[in-house]
Amino acid sequence: MTKIDFNNYMNQPNMKPIQVMNEKGEIVNQDLFPDLTDDQLVDLFKKMLWERILNERSTKLNRQGRLGFYAPTAGEEASEMGSSYAMEKEDFLLPAYRDIPQLVQHGFPLDRAFLWSIGHYMGGQIPDDVHATTPQIVVASATVQTAGVALGLKKKKSPTVAYTYTGDGGTSEGDFYEGINFAGEFKVPALFFVQNNGYAISVPRRKQTAAQTLAQKGVAVGIPGIQVDGMDALAVYMVAKAAREWAVAGNGPVLIETLTYRYGPHTLSGDDPKRYRTADEEEEWRKKDPLIRFRTYLDHKGLWNEDMEKNWEEAVNKEIDAAMETAENAPQQKVSDFYKLSYSEIPESIQAKIDECEKEGK
Repeated sequence: MTKIDFNNYMNQPNMKPIQVMNEKGEIVNQDLFPDLTDDQLVDLFKKMLWERILNERSTKLNRQGRLGFYAPTAGEEASEMGSSYAMEKEDFLLPAYRDIPQLVQHGFPLDRAFLWSIGHYMGGQIPDDVHATTPQIVVASATVQTAGVALGLKKKKSPTVAYTYTGDGGTSEGDFYEGINFAGEFKVPALFFVQNNGYAISVPRRKQTAAQTLAQKGVAVGIPGIQVDGMDALAVYMVAKAAREWAVAGNGPVLIETLTYRYGPHTLSGDDPKRYRTADEEEEWRKKDPLIRFRTYLDHKGLWNEDMEKNWEEAVNKEIDAAMETAENAPQQKVSDFYKLSYSEIPESIQAKIDECEKEGK
């Protein structure tokens, strides 16, 4: 019997994450610098700053009892805005619960995003011109759905792609493998983003899998897997843009692992990161803050200053205030509404329940 060296079957590539801008705001790889104008660079930074402000305000609104479920995004602005900046209007987005910023930037009204957080049915109503689903709470479930959507895009010969996101913990779910395996076999136009923020709630990445990287999991299903500095918006955008072009050209899906970090808890529903993360670890990642490095770069180019930031912060806060006011003035939900919204054709027995509820003012 021939002995088998299983090391030959363990794919452990010497992968160095792609980086364009380092922690000091310096361009370290000019060859990979994306083809963005100065105005586009400022626009991308403004979207990142918008997300940071939205995170701060959403946290406060949650603590005030005005928002429900919320998953903080501070620290992941480069990963989320960098990737979504490469998205086209006609592309289809299937977000997870931490991907509200990408969904809003894709056209979903902010007031409806707030309504989704508090469980109002209007928060699940996607406008006809927004190609997206509501955020998925079930971890990695959107991976399978994305494969199906992308297959539909391929059959329609549409020059578009399906986007989806999950965290590092999502790669340990069966749905994740099934989704990327299906997508790889049918060579569908899909981009699978794994936002590796180090923890699946409280479980550290090193305890989830023996794989050297999460990107290399794409090798098992025959698709490219690439790792990128998730705190570098330029690198994330460049990789996402190139991956989108690859997928649209008919080459199949791409798995992109962004190395990032969430500064806050997993969600505001009881998680305490101090129980499983050290202050030293958090401080190290604070030094890699995506906003600081991008702001430094733009400042050195004379494209950004304190006055511009102050004006933008005021504009964003007004936008959030207006959206929250609209959300809080939404019609109060009734039991009869849920019956009506559950059927395209209402059965006689259900109509009787609706009539009963309406008679009682429910």
